[in-house]
Amino acid sequence: MADAQDPANNQPAGYVPPKVWVWEQGNGGQFANINRPVSGATHDKALPVGEHPLQLYSLGTPNGQKVTILLEELLAAGHAGAEYDAWKINIGEGEQFGSGFVEINPNSKIPALVDRSADPAISVFESGAILVYLAEKFGAFLPTEPAARARTMSWLMWQMGSAPFLGGGFGHFFAYAPFKIEYAINRYAMEVKRQLHVLDKHLAKNRYMAGEEYTIADMAIWPWYGGVARGDAYAGAAEFLNVTEYTHFTRWAEEVGSREPVQRGRLVNRGSGPEEFRLAERHSAADIDAVRAKMQG
Repeated sequence: MADAQDPANNQPAGYVPPKVWVWEQGNGGQFANINRPVSGATHDKALPVGEHPLQLYSLGTPNGQKVTILLEELLAAGHAGAEYDAWKINIGEGEQFGSGFVEINPNSKIPALVDRSADPAISVFESGAILVYLAEKFGAFLPTEPAARARTMSWLMWQMGSAPFLGGGFGHFFAYAPFKIEYAINRYAMEVKRQLHVLDKHLAKNRYMAGEEYTIADMAIWPWYGGVARGDAYAGAAEFLNVTEYTHFTRWAEEVGSREPVQRGRLVNRGSGPEEFRLAERHSAADIDAVRAKMQG
């Protein structure tokens, strides 16, 4: 039997988990004011509706960027029906707990999509589900050949299962926790390094995640892992994780990141960065064009 742990070594020193956990509001961390152990709406607020059939309610986080990148890729590929209105949901202010948003996503997480071209309208939540829904709706970026489809879906699901270790694990303790915990940072840094190695080995033999074809798997993985490669996520993380040693991964991250629809999609519903380069809402291509012109100027 292992020796009993000494509570004096815990953080904070002397902490012992209670028999039954009780929620204490404001328990520290950047998101303490919005995290809670229950679901449902906290206030009444209807969602706005624009002129396009596709209504996206989101924020320009990696999960939100997945969907706007796909929508911009669809438009660039000539799918006019992919025109969309994108409304910013400010999760820092708890807007994801408004009654209208909870109605289309009981889990109160961005992004959520409403397709009003159907009768009745179809609501889709969870970024991976939205990617599959849109890819199937427009017949694009999701191969129909069984082996290629299986590869795409496998890597899409890999992202859904792996990114929480990058964001909620490493990112939280490296960048957002109220104090640094060596054990937690080391634990999740090790896992993220393993994931980067998985990607690097795979991309040594493949141009894109599913092979030679660019798919929704690339669009799902890039906002999370490409953000780290480019130094956009978690200040100092790229150096800390020594991302440059993963040469095949960084090649892919640069290639995908250089695509015009990717650059356009990552601007939508942005909540960080210079104010003049943010695009809170997107209702037409001209909205993105205006921000791009400012950035290039």
